[in-house]
Amino acid sequence: MIRKASVMTVYKDQYEEYKKRHDELWPEMAVELKAHGASNYSIFLEEATGKLFAYVEIESEDKWAQMASTDICQKWWAFMEPLMETNPDHSPVSTELKDVFYLA
Repeated sequence: MIRKASVMTVYKDQYEEYKKRHDELWPEMAVELKAHGASNYSIFLEEATGKLFAYVEIESEDKWAQMASTDICQKWWAFMEPLMETNPDHSPVSTELKDVFYLA
């Protein structure tokens, strides 16, 4: 199991909509995430700044990297693009965090 964490940014006037869309995550998106080795996926919000902290456990980097090219992921990114900082391909602007401590 590989633990991954990253930081993204949601627009401050979109907090409720961001949460709503994740509360209503498309079933096919959940299936595809799991098929690409994701588990224990969490996203936390720092309300003062709009920073999102994402944590996911994956089976392999290669399998996880393939998720971005799936139709459902591309559709999700386009759906979420109005709510957050994104790249030209609609993927979230995301900074991967370095693992510095873990207590099992």
